[in-house]
Amino acid sequence: MITETKILKLNEKIVLQSGAELENVQIAYETYGKLNKNKDNAILLLHALTGDAHAAGYHKGDKKPGWWDDMVGKGKAFDTDKYFIICSNMLGGCSGTTGPNSINPKTGVEYGLSFPIFTIEDVVKVQKKLIDYFGIKKLCTAGGSMGGMQALEWAISYPEMVNRAIVIASTSRLSAQSIAFNAVGRNAILSDANFNNGNYYHAQKPEKGLAIARMIGHITYLCEEAMHEKFARRFQDNDSPHFTFDIDFEVESYLAHQGQAFVDRFDANSYLYITKAVDYFDLAKKFGSLENAFKNVLAKFLVISFTSDWLFPSEQSKELCRALMKNKKDVSYCEIQSPCGHDAFLLEFETQTKIIKSFLNDCGGNNG
Repeated sequence: MITETKILKLNEKIVLQSGAELENVQIAYETYGKLNKNKDNAILLLHALTGDAHAAGYHKGDKKPGWWDDMVGKGKAFDTDKYFIICSNMLGGCSGTTGPNSINPKTGVEYGLSFPIFTIEDVVKVQKKLIDYFGIKKLCTAGGSMGGMQALEWAISYPEMVNRAIVIASTSRLSAQSIAFNAVGRNAILSDANFNNGNYYHAQKPEKGLAIARMIGHITYLCEEAMHEKFARRFQDNDSPHFTFDIDFEVESYLAHQGQAFVDRFDANSYLYITKAVDYFDLAKKFGSLENAFKNVLAKFLVISFTSDWLFPSEQSKELCRALMKNKKDVSYCEIQSPCGHDAFLLEFETQTKIIKSFLNDCGGNNG
């Protein structure tokens, strides 16, 4: 499946939760499958922290497919023979949607740190503009990790539109420990000598700080079992130490590679803003309680967690389910046995496919 990223330019101002306004906002998106005549077979995929609009298929010349290619396509969990799949790069991202690396129309240069702080609610508000562009009135939302937060926000903010919500390896709010990891990552970027108060777009970029932030993140995406299986205590080049501070162990080499690969595709300012938006997400605080947050939702929910995910552990998913059940909402919950840690939502596609296909069985129409 050859795909391309398209751009929707908005003609209206976006007023953010902070009161700040954004003009000339553009949204990068991809679609897969066909929207039916009734426009009731749409599924909005919501990416995780460092994802983008390219969820499936290949761009011309690509060696690797989109980030959820195992889940999107003919006969897959999100079946393109049945559903019209939409995925957009989030507000504040760096892959086509307006963010800190975009040109500020008022100054003619990149926003940098003059870009306003935004929330997950703001992210969803911008996505709503894209859905309105297609004329879609009913849809299913689905996402893992931060994408699951957006799926929750969609169901709460636009209850009349969302008839299904799939929330995978996610939470209604970060724990103090998770906020702490994000804070360390941001401080690594802010402390980089090349950060230059966010004005680095025409100079040396803060690659070391961003790479360290990514390395920290990757540690949280795995788990002890996955790390032992992949690396144990094996040395990288031989069976004895170098007796230097260079890379000795395979796990060190892996993290260094992940960090370097990340700086080639992601913007440090976007990392600051997006992690802050995730930190601020707290449904219980916003509504007084998690039960109150779900009071008016109309969607049917599917909540999936993974046994080895210690970043967003299963208890946080069960907390979502309990709050939904107290409101007598329709919710299904599955905890999947997996040794893959938080990354399981990207890797355990066979089990997820069976569960999601069953959940979507009576959702929307077909492509006719």
